[in-house]
Amino acid sequence: MAATKPPSCSTRLRSPASTAAACFLPAAALFLLVLLRRPPMGSFPPAVPGGSVSSRRAELYGRMARDLDERGAAFLEGGETSQSLTLSELFDTREDGAVVPRLKVANPPVRANVLYLDPEFAAVISKAVKEVFLPYFNQAIWFQNTSIYHFSMFHTSHHLEPIVATVEQIEAEVGAVKRVSEAVCPLRIVLDRVVLTSTGVLLGLWQVESGTDPADIRSRLREALPHAPQKQLYDPVLLHTSLARILGHPKLPQEGSAQSLDRVKFFHDLVAQVNRKIRGFKATVSELWFVEEYDVLALALNGKMKVRRLQFGCNEGLGNGKI
Repeated sequence: MAATKPPSCSTRLRSPASTAAACFLPAAALFLLVLLRRPPMGSFPPAVPGGSVSSRRAELYGRMARDLDERGAAFLEGGETSQSLTLSELFDTREDGAVVPRLKVANPPVRANVLYLDPEFAAVISKAVKEVFLPYFNQAIWFQNTSIYHFSMFHTSHHLEPIVATVEQIEAEVGAVKRVSEAVCPLRIVLDRVVLTSTGVLLGLWQVESGTDPADIRSRLREALPHAPQKQLYDPVLLHTSLARILGHPKLPQEGSAQSLDRVKFFHDLVAQVNRKIRGFKATVSELWFVEEYDVLALALNGKMKVRRLQFGCNEGLGNGKI
């Protein structure tokens, strides 16, 4: 597949310059990572060994949910991303106030293996998030493009450990990943909860009902890609999607004020509203993508990338997303 630029988000939101100066971005995730796309998990210790994968996953998600309580809404105070990039380095504000990504060439390109969530499912999640957050952040939020909702799995090169590869070596990596995908069964997943991190990333955290578990997929990719960075960006049991990133302060009702606002409670209330709408939502994942990100955070910022779409080879029945 030739290099491509994914379709732009259906909603391109705006942020005043005064607001943008007060906020920042991290990562995948990562987006948490970075998260606009994904947040790196360095701020969350790995899940303890032992126990079932689902219980380890639940423990990890509990710690991530407590991050806002323990660290506060740090994203309102400004800062840097996990890649030491400030908000002004990642976004521009146009004359009409619209926030647009400031794309930068990634040298070398990041090579990421991600599970892909079909827009049929992503649209349901994005709709719920926008219904809750748009009234307060219509000019200070970035929503993940529903055409590229994804779950980061494994990197063969990333910003912490860049690994330059020839065209032939990259094609060999693609072949190895394809062989892994052919043995993977479609995942039937359920949205465990939505959380907001202290870095302003809104994340969907998922459990697995059936299919090949992400921990197993990562293990198979590690075995198939021996030259990949030893240090990966995510806990082995994590299954998350970056939904949005808050880029500034909320627009409060006239009777409210920033001084009197209990910020943590305010954000918990918004997240609770989202969870009431979509917690328990079910979806099916049946594709793995090998992505070369030619722009920094291309998956998060709608940048230039080259995608190889690999279908899972294990034949299991697929289902429709529902709550």
